[in-house]
Amino acid sequence: MKKKINARRIIKLSAFTSIISGVFFVTGWPFFHFITYGGGKKTDKKKKEDSKKEVPKESDAKWFALNHTKVNHPKYKHLEEYESCREWCEKQPMEDWYIRSRDGLRLHASYYPVENPKRFVVLVHGYRGTRFGSVAHIAKELREAGCSMLFIDQRCCGESEGKYITFGAKEQYDVIDWLQRLEWENPNGLPVYLYGQSMGAGTVLMSAGRKLPHTVKGIIADCGIHSMKDQLRDIAAVWFHLHGIELLLFRVNMFCRLFGKFSMRQADTTKALKKNKIPVLFFHGEDDTYVTPESTLRNYVLCTAEKELVLIPEARHLCCSYEQPELYKEKVFGFFEKHDKSSV
Repeated sequence: MKKKINARRIIKLSAFTSIISGVFFVTGWPFFHFITYGGGKKTDKKKKEDSKKEVPKESDAKWFALNHTKVNHPKYKHLEEYESCREWCEKQPMEDWYIRSRDGLRLHASYYPVENPKRFVVLVHGYRGTRFGSVAHIAKELREAGCSMLFIDQRCCGESEGKYITFGAKEQYDVIDWLQRLEWENPNGLPVYLYGQSMGAGTVLMSAGRKLPHTVKGIIADCGIHSMKDQLRDIAAVWFHLHGIELLLFRVNMFCRLFGKFSMRQADTTKALKKNKIPVLFFHGEDDTYVTPESTLRNYVLCTAEKELVLIPEARHLCCSYEQPELYKEKVFGFFEKHDKSSV
């Protein structure tokens, strides 16, 4: 009799434990899915629609349509200028390039060659952005300065395939593969620069810890993230006044491993910046509450290569070049002139 009672207790305890464990992990699923899901396989029509998007509309995620997402975008204060720059890019004669990622995705970029180029610039947009979104603001000036440009659609964005956004964990390898493709157009070994914004800045900083072509002379990181984990912590604290979310992050990381095939630990600039030898120019807006200035300060402190930090007062996310355009251009083109002939 006692054995039967113990067996029943064990069965009940096992069932209860299974239910608790299931609830524990499933409650992290909506957050993981919202943060990382990029929409899966896209039709040609969907790709073209996504290529014109820059930030989620309220109808895409009403529960997440907070004021921070609105005010921390160039469209909020600089809509006309933002749109005119994007439209300018769309009208330029560009070549469509495609590569296959290391995990089998078809990735897209637009290549804009100039006559007698002095250098190449690879432009990497941010979270859920597009190749002709906020990075377009500096494109005309880059052309006038003799820069051939490669505007990439990060995985899950624009015309590139992908199911999960990995905050740089996999995107860093995509950037490296684009650099290899760009080498075909660069037989004379002209200098190449990586220009990233937001998550794109974090991505190019992570790629700097890998073996890059010797032609890469510098990195420009505008409002860059430090890591996926810290970014989620910052959003919880600044937007929702929530602290101590380690259990939630643990669950999110479990889903990252199970479905995204990456770990949040891989989406981190720390190791890369400690190994990096390529000069970095950092920008950040002091009023940025989307990716806080502390993220760039962390990256700047970690960077062991030659570096410069430019903080722009009153600038929101990705608005440094709008708030102080002359200073921004002075720093960027001075960076080019300084490192064009350097040996890294």
